[in-house]
Amino acid sequence: MIKRIVEISNPAFLHLRHRQMVIEREGQEPASVPVEDLGVLILEHPAISLTQALLAACWQNNAVVVLCDAKHLPGAILMPLAAHSLHSKTIALQTGMKQAARKQLWRAIVQAKIREQASVLRAATGDSGPLEALAARVRSGDPDNLEARAARYYWPKLFGKEFRRRPEEPGINSLLNYGYAIMRAAAARAVVGAGLHPSLGLHHHNQYDSLCLADDLMEPLRPWVDRKTYEITREEPGKAEINTESKHELLSILACDCALGERRWPVLVALHHYAASVRSVMAGELQKAEIPSRSVRLPAARQEKFWQSDALETA
Repeated sequence: MIKRIVEISNPAFLHLRHRQMVIEREGQEPASVPVEDLGVLILEHPAISLTQALLAACWQNNAVVVLCDAKHLPGAILMPLAAHSLHSKTIALQTGMKQAARKQLWRAIVQAKIREQASVLRAATGDSGPLEALAARVRSGDPDNLEARAARYYWPKLFGKEFRRRPEEPGINSLLNYGYAIMRAAAARAVVGAGLHPSLGLHHHNQYDSLCLADDLMEPLRPWVDRKTYEITREEPGKAEINTESKHELLSILACDCALGERRWPVLVALHHYAASVRSVMAGELQKAEIPSRSVRLPAARQEKFWQSDALETA
């Protein structure tokens, strides 16, 4: 089932009725969404109120609730602690994973990320430069830090020589922040759904980061946000800002198709297959994870619809 992404950006009262999330707004007829259809619920207005019963129904159905701050950036995530029947067993697999297997998995993730960056540059400039060659040279654990070398080439080619990836700055950086935060929430949802603990990372290790594994798995997906941000800001990069239109564009990524192996899946569905394959690698059932990709060419009939979807709703 294709899960729905719902953004609430106006004052509203949200509550549960007959397994439906009911949205009540002043002067408007109530609207409703089946909770079981929810994938991501984004709450962006400070005048939104909701019931505990609705929150409980969200985590019981593995729906992520994202809370935004005054700058409209996601600041907190509510998700289930255990959304998998074999949660304890999977955590044991996760903590007992051999270092060699961990490094090989990180190598695959870095290679996938650099290849996606190459795809973004080809689409934006017609030339991916040395990125494909760098991806091929990544070794187990990326000891040569080719991920960082790729980034140093990638950012100025995509957004101009003056651009610096600085999360605290406005403009393009604020759009990237928003897109990454939403992608991080979706990755965390998939991680928990696979029974994996989001704080036990492969490469990211930070005592203050409760989503280390989600940060690991979303690395190959970051270039999708970069490409959408490039498309939003291509005409007037100096006027990049978080607004209703740009948020809608960035959110639409989650509801679109991507390639996973030889099949095509909506991103939210592909993320669950991705996280499940990572779990299988940890259990020794697979040798390599299935990582979602946009660099794999889709059939021509689907190209125009790649970044479009009807699964995104705003209220």
